[in-house]
Amino acid sequence: MSDVINAAVEALSAKVSGFDGVAKFVIPGEGAIMIDATGVHAGDEEADVTLTANTEVFRAILDGEMNPTTAFMTGKLKVDGSMGMAMKLGSVLG
Repeated sequence: MSDVINAAVEALSAKVSGFDGVAKFVIPGEGAIMIDATGVHAGDEEADVTLTANTEVFRAILDGEMNPTTAFMTGKLKVDGSMGMAMKLGSVLG
């Protein structure tokens, strides 16, 4: 597992303690992170919504430097699946 994924799991775990649904963050070239009712972990399972962004965009979202909705609207964050679930996750990430 990459250092980027390990750091992201740690950072997301501090922000999200269980999630009503299953979401997956994909960072191309690094791996994937799952968020579900049990918490946050590295993995690549089926999800209600899959969000894809490069490492820089993902870090900016986690650090609060980029709004997830803005990232989506500008094409920096791709969303596949339930838009409602993506919005719910976006509000958790702030």
